[in-house]
Amino acid sequence: MSQETALLAVCMGLVAVLYASVGHGGASAYLALMAIADVPQKDMRTIALALNIFVAGLGAVRYVRAGRFDAQVFWPFAVTAIPVAFFAGRIELPDAVYRPLLATVLAAAAIRYLAFPTLDATRPVKRPATALAAVAGAALGALAGLTGTGGGIFLSPLLVFTGWARAAETTGIAACFIVANSAAGLAGRFSTLHAPPELPIFLACAVIGGLVGSTLSLRFFTPVILLRALGCVLAIAAAGLLFA
Repeated sequence: MSQETALLAVCMGLVAVLYASVGHGGASAYLALMAIADVPQKDMRTIALALNIFVAGLGAVRYVRAGRFDAQVFWPFAVTAIPVAFFAGRIELPDAVYRPLLATVLAAAAIRYLAFPTLDATRPVKRPATALAAVAGAALGALAGLTGTGGGIFLSPLLVFTGWARAAETTGIAACFIVANSAAGLAGRFSTLHAPPELPIFLACAVIGGLVGSTLSLRFFTPVILLRALGCVLAIAAAGLLFA
């Protein structure tokens, strides 16, 4: 194993700590790291989605068991997002326009959560209408498939901003959403999949980071800390979209 591969794996593990603490898989940051490390483009989305499934999957199990999940919020989003993510994962589109736009939106949300986390920490919760959640799920599924992420980076701020779920519940909802969409996106790319030999090393480091991050969230994070952590994740994701 080269020093470059080892350094990239360690960085992925560190990223997984922060992302897993808010129920995310880390795909946007993995993409940015791989772009900086000159990983072949044909491998990047496959690696990012695979790491997403393992890291978010680990978080999903732990958060659901801890009661940080609301199935009534999750299913309307997932039902439309999964098939759309499958088909969107097969599309290669020029992203010079929507990536900077998306990065701007994520950066704005990051600033909000980092500067004013208490505004959303105690907001009353009201579940979304099923039809509205289904439409939003389809849009998020398209973004997940096109960007090679699980879509949780977009779902979490949406749930918190609208008051559709509590900050703690967004961790489990986002984790399950990411696993489903990442699997669908990976399936959509099945005919062109290529697993590089470094993938097991990346997976091992990311899973360890995911264990640490989910443990920190379950044992130590209050709603305000969760929202600040989400702000950090969104800031990294915004930078990741620009780099990747």
